[in-house]
Amino acid sequence: MNPYASHLGDLSPIPVISTTTERLGALLHALGPDAGQAPAPGKWSAREIVCHLADCEVVFAYRLRQAASQPHHIIQPFDQDEWAKVYSGYTADAALAVFSTVRDWNLAFLKALPAETFSRTLNHPERGDMTFQVVVETMAGHDLNHVKQIEALAAAKA
Repeated sequence: MNPYASHLGDLSPIPVISTTTERLGALLHALGPDAGQAPAPGKWSAREIVCHLADCEVVFAYRLRQAASQPHHIIQPFDQDEWAKVYSGYTADAALAVFSTVRDWNLAFLKALPAETFSRTLNHPERGDMTFQVVVETMAGHDLNHVKQIEALAAAKA
């Protein structure tokens, strides 16, 4: 199950994840110093969202490689709120650099895989069985969800 399927709709995931870095860079540039401003108590700022995306990209790198190399891989979930406790120590630029580098590496990995890898089955303890393709679609939907959040922050600033 892809919890971000509604964000992806009928879009193909690889083109979506191929454009996220550029979109994030443009949004952070538009926000400038306001990227660190949380929109409300308990809500993430654009900087924190990009930190989260960088963390998730590292997680996706591991998940993709494990799922591609191990039959019936079981994904290890993580607590995003626990990971976010240190985001105050990161800059938006550093988070974007990590995201960009790991994303490029993940895209190269995905493009190098044989087509049959995308039908491989794996398990997410919180979401059940899914295919490798669903993991890639989740990446894309997750990107779109968070890009929309940052776009809303940029629109509120304008």
